[in-house]
Amino acid sequence: MFFTYILKSEVDQTHYYGHSSNLLERLKKHNGGKVRSTKGKRPWKVFYYEEFQTKSEAYKREMFFKSIDGYRFLRDKGII
Repeated sequence: MFFTYILKSEVDQTHYYGHSSNLLERLKKHNGGKVRSTKGKRPWKVFYYEEFQTKSEAYKREMFFKSIDGYRFLRDKGII
């Protein structure tokens, strides 16, 4: 299984989009300060995620979420 996830910073309520094969371990890395782009806004919590069979599918979904169409999709569904 692979996951596309959205994290939410408990400091300033911003979101971070990513993908991983192990969501819990990845969250530990984010909260442990091992990811440069999320280090300054710790702690993070998993806000939303989707499961996929392949890494390629998870990556494509992450890229969609990062696009303007993906932002609109997430907003219109009430996810963010």
